[in-house]
Amino acid sequence: MNIKSYQEYIVMRFTHLKRKVDMNNDIECYMANSYCFRENGWTFLHIEGAPYERGFQHGYHLAKDISKVFKNLAAITFLNTGKEIEYFIEAAHTLFSPSIDSEFIEELRGIADGVSAAGCKISFDALVVMNGYIELIYYWWPSVKDSRISWVKDKTEHCSAFIAAGDATKDNEIVMGHNTWWDFFLAQYFYVILDIIPTDGYRVMMQCIPGFIHSMSDFFITGAGIMGTATTINGFNKYKEGGVPEFSRVRKAKQYGSTIDEWARIMEKENNGGIANSWLLGDINTKEIARFELGLVYSSLDKLKNGFFTGFNEAEDPRIRNLECENTEYNDIRGNGSRKVRWKQLMEMNYGKIDIENAEFMLEDHYDIYLGIYQPGNRTICGHWDVDPFEFTGMTGNKPYNPGGAVDGKVVSSSYAKDFSFWARYGRSCCEPFYVDEFLKKHPQWEWQREFLLDRPTQPWTLVRGNKCTKSPGYKI
Repeated sequence: MNIKSYQEYIVMRFTHLKRKVDMNNDIECYMANSYCFRENGWTFLHIEGAPYERGFQHGYHLAKDISKVFKNLAAITFLNTGKEIEYFIEAAHTLFSPSIDSEFIEELRGIADGVSAAGCKISFDALVVMNGYIELIYYWWPSVKDSRISWVKDKTEHCSAFIAAGDATKDNEIVMGHNTWWDFFLAQYFYVILDIIPTDGYRVMMQCIPGFIHSMSDFFITGAGIMGTATTINGFNKYKEGGVPEFSRVRKAKQYGSTIDEWARIMEKENNGGIANSWLLGDINTKEIARFELGLVYSSLDKLKNGFFTGFNEAEDPRIRNLECENTEYNDIRGNGSRKVRWKQLMEMNYGKIDIENAEFMLEDHYDIYLGIYQPGNRTICGHWDVDPFEFTGMTGNKPYNPGGAVDGKVVSSSYAKDFSFWARYGRSCCEPFYVDEFLKKHPQWEWQREFLLDRPTQPWTLVRGNKCTKSPGYKI
């Protein structure tokens, strides 16, 4: 679609009112090319077609999940900010809706109608808030809440990652690994593997939350042969209203980026500084890997065919780190600097041997560089905030025994990526379970989060297969 303005889009929506009525008469027709199943903690959702149709499939299959996620986010948003969710809905409508790519507006509309057709309810604006939640709460909200010119968003670490290629790997292919870190009230919902075959652009398979049109974790494979992941940049303090929200840019990059360079160009266009990341990207066609760091004013793209890049929530680019961030932990081994050092050790110890198996092993690592012992906590590759008293932290804003940290593990090689497959473990990479009652008995100061937390029992590493004909993944113990 080529829609010149948001106003034109509103006019166009009248055509969908009739289509919605027709759809209610034959839902099966809209759902024919989609399917959904659950295995080992994961929910695999396959959707196809034009934007509205694939959105409807998404919303219909995951209606109850989407409604629950939004309800919980609305409640905890008030507890964490003092503002009702309606405040952020209005902000998102003003900030994001006019700038979202028209194709993805259609997909979000489809999700809302699919949820409704399944007997639940959610609005288009609520879905915009969900998809832009991190940008709103952690980037925009601090900038308007604080009257100072300079501000720092809430400082917590989010994700560990690596990508390696050439002589660094066992079979000279690209190998990539990632685990998602966040507060459990949100991160526990990263259980969806969304497989999209759009009418335009490339196929995309990615990890995400129910109702999301982007990954946000981030972990993805595309039909262009691009595989990628990311870690957020700590202490980033720049944000510009009026640009395109990150969730729209990154979805467009995944669906339409044919090369690493094109992927980066799409992300840079009308960049607003939302969710500043260190992106780790691989091109299975050229066997090249890259680290793409995107701030607001500054960005950098480094490539190689032999070696590795790692992600530990600090910017490697000195311009981003010094001019667009505050209170970084790049050199502080009480914080993220610990993982910077540990990743280098792990990559050097495994250099030339990196494959799926030891990628899993590295993501499970519990060595604390600062203490010099194996002990899970906020400094380890597999992060455990919930067991960490934060006695020896650097400048992090985290609190003792905060229910958060790593909630999964995903690894993929270029040979698996060609088949739209990868290995994943729901729950911690190290397989340690999390039980709400047990945790709150030890740490009653977090009792206020009880209604928002879910148990996560131990799950096996699972082979997620993207083959359309395979409706059940294999798995290994």
